[in-house]
Amino acid sequence: MTPPGNPYLVGLRLIGRKVVVVGGGSVAQRRLPLLIASGADVQVITRTATRAVEATAMENRIALSLRDYRDGDLAGAWYAIAATDDAQVNSAVVAEADRRRIFCVRADMAVEGSAVTPATFDYAGLSVGVLAGGEHRRSAAIRSAIREALQQGLINSESFESTDVVHGGVALVGGGPGDPELVTVRGRRLLAQADVVVADRLAPPELLAELAPHVEVIDAAKIPYGRAMAQDAINAVMIERARAGRFVVRLKGGDPFVFARGYEEVLACADAGIPVTVVPGVTSAIAVPALAGVPVTHRATNHEFVVVSGHIAPGHPESLVNWNALAAMSGTIVLLMAVERIELFAEALLQGGRPADTPVLVVQHGSTTAEHTLRATLADASEKIRSEGIRPPAIIVIGAVAALGI
Repeated sequence: MTPPGNPYLVGLRLIGRKVVVVGGGSVAQRRLPLLIASGADVQVITRTATRAVEATAMENRIALSLRDYRDGDLAGAWYAIAATDDAQVNSAVVAEADRRRIFCVRADMAVEGSAVTPATFDYAGLSVGVLAGGEHRRSAAIRSAIREALQQGLINSESFESTDVVHGGVALVGGGPGDPELVTVRGRRLLAQADVVVADRLAPPELLAELAPHVEVIDAAKIPYGRAMAQDAINAVMIERARAGRFVVRLKGGDPFVFARGYEEVLACADAGIPVTVVPGVTSAIAVPALAGVPVTHRATNHEFVVVSGHIAPGHPESLVNWNALAAMSGTIVLLMAVERIELFAEALLQGGRPADTPVLVVQHGSTTAEHTLRATLADASEKIRSEGIRPPAIIVIGAVAALGI
């Protein structure tokens, strides 16, 4: 049998065109962000889906059909991905795609598909893809080196594994506020070397799309008031994979040590004798207002700012927040995880003496293409948030700086 020729690299313009993804597991989850970013009409067909895939469907970014694949599902498609854990189903998808002359990626057996997914990244208007004849780890490493060369003017073609990668260890990486370009260079480098990534929903999904196919992605998505993997289970899975000699990256939104339970995970690893390192991230508490044109501090306006978790309501027995003290201060208050209880927080601040006309800024999906901002006052913030249907993730900035802007 003649070996197949080298794949022909090409860019597909998929805006408004039907793309079918059969499968809703971690492989499909990693492919969705770039398909969505391309503007494609993405249709996912799967019996079961990860929490992140379900959340993407709930946000109306994809069409999700929870059922078995059927012959004919590719009708009208321009591109397809077979990404189930059933080889027979994947084979059937490829067969239909071949019959209809639709390019199709087969995730479990790349050579059987008519298309191959490269290791990719976007930078300053460039889209870069690398194929290395099925050597996925090599593709990801070269991709990362090219990206770092663009970012820093450096490239190391001899060794792509960082000295801070510890096989049998864990790295807590802050993914930043949402824009994948706001993750640190070190964080991105460690992701490129990961064997396992345990990811939260608020971690930039584009970072998962860049992972090599061999990387195991464990969905620890924390959908507010929905399904969530218990913290003990997250700790256990990190420790289990690390003890098996794998390098585990725990990818979190924002900064691992800002209301992210990161230190609990550090302690769990330490108690288990697992080496652990922390890579700080850009916290949304500061970055999201900044990107919206609002500084959390400004000369002659305020000399302090406080970041407060809205996870527990004022007056709750477990609350550690002195709301009267917050109301009495003149500086900036940044509330995280607070939109669902904004009425309670606003009432506590008003009762504590904060003026009703105190400016308020609300930013939903900050730093992403879905960003939505709302300006209000402490008196009407609750009503405006409800009327505009703002849901998590969102931050709330209270204070004189909230009236500023670029």
